[in-house]
Amino acid sequence: MRKWLRSLYARVTLVTAAVAAVATLVAGLVGAQLIRSAAVDQARASLARQAQALSVSGSVTNLASLRELAVGEAGRIALVSPDGTVSGAGRKYVSRAAVSKVLSGGSFSQTETVSGTPVVVEARPLSGGGGLALVEPVSAVNQAAGPLVARLLWALLIGFACAVAGGALVASWVARPLVHVAGAARQLAGGERGVAVDGGGPAEVEQVAHALGALDASLTASEGRQREFLLSVSHEMRTPLTALRGYAEALADEMIPAEDIPRVGQTLGAEAGRLDHFVSDLLELARLEADDFRVDLQPVDAAAILPAVVEAWRAVAETAGVVLRAEVPAPLPVVTDARRLRQLLDGLVENALRVAPVGAPVVLAGRWEGAGVVLEVRDGGPGLSEDDLAHAFERGALHSRYQGERPVGTGLGLSIAQRLAGRLGGELAAGRAPEGGACFAVRLPAGG
Repeated sequence: MRKWLRSLYARVTLVTAAVAAVATLVAGLVGAQLIRSAAVDQARASLARQAQALSVSGSVTNLASLRELAVGEAGRIALVSPDGTVSGAGRKYVSRAAVSKVLSGGSFSQTETVSGTPVVVEARPLSGGGGLALVEPVSAVNQAAGPLVARLLWALLIGFACAVAGGALVASWVARPLVHVAGAARQLAGGERGVAVDGGGPAEVEQVAHALGALDASLTASEGRQREFLLSVSHEMRTPLTALRGYAEALADEMIPAEDIPRVGQTLGAEAGRLDHFVSDLLELARLEADDFRVDLQPVDAAAILPAVVEAWRAVAETAGVVLRAEVPAPLPVVTDARRLRQLLDGLVENALRVAPVGAPVVLAGRWEGAGVVLEVRDGGPGLSEDDLAHAFERGALHSRYQGERPVGTGLGLSIAQRLAGRLGGELAAGRAPEGGACFAVRLPAGG
């Protein structure tokens, strides 16, 4: 029972019933009062017409026959003699104020309480002296209006029942699709994908269903990319592991000639370095996504960092036949972590040198842009397509796409660079370089 009371269906139904009950009660009280008030007004108007018609008949003497009629009508008629004597069965409901009014030649029309009984009184003077009074107890008027009040109450009760039933239907209309959406969400949380989400019900519930469907599609795509990335990484790691195992077995079986041992040692070292690079990149990516990744922000002149990066990679560039240079206006003050910024630029330069052909340039440039500083690493390599630019920072996206076509790394470098740029308070964007290849631009907040 408690669980049902906590449900949306129960709450909507109960709230609807409560509102309908309050509305029925208020409408009943107000309606009954209005019916009684209208009945009293109608009784007064009826008595006024009758009293006016009888008053034109003449004097009390001419209306003597009304005495008997008055006795037979349960006290609705009273006659006032010129001397102030009131006769007739209705005399107990005629006040002294009414008698004085008609004896002075005036009409008396009022609802008043006489002898503890509320009554409607219509009194008129007679041309021959004295007067005539027609009275009606309010209780009799209310009793006559009772059937109307009863009909009103029945109508309100029927309306209340219809409102509760309508509330239950609305609650079901709203709650049922939410239950289906919640079930679909639980299926998604349990690892299922391609879950059909019922989009019935109100527009807001349909929006939730569409959002859940979009989440399903995004999770499917993201998990697909993660599987592809893991397959790619496992393949890349299996290659050096296979080489290491093969050479290790050959050494153990003494199948390697003594003169080839230095060469085999170099091969083992190179393959171990590849594995170390993979592991280092994975650990760096994990650290970047952790909450405790430390960044020491302070004022730094980026104009001094770019030439240092060029100098560090000059030997590698010369060996690869690539022209490496810096284009830096001075100064370029930024607020960042100098060590992490150097790590970011080193990764981008390494990627650029990997793809740049012999004789192509790799340029490190810095410039002001609005209230910030932009640092660019541009190359004269094969560049990136529009689709490449859209997925450049996804783990392993470019690696799996261009493996075997152009030199590639672990597939993690650009993803690490993008997250590192975000940790430094900036952002990394991919584009096309005027040198013909790719351009990776780091935007950082300017320092003081």
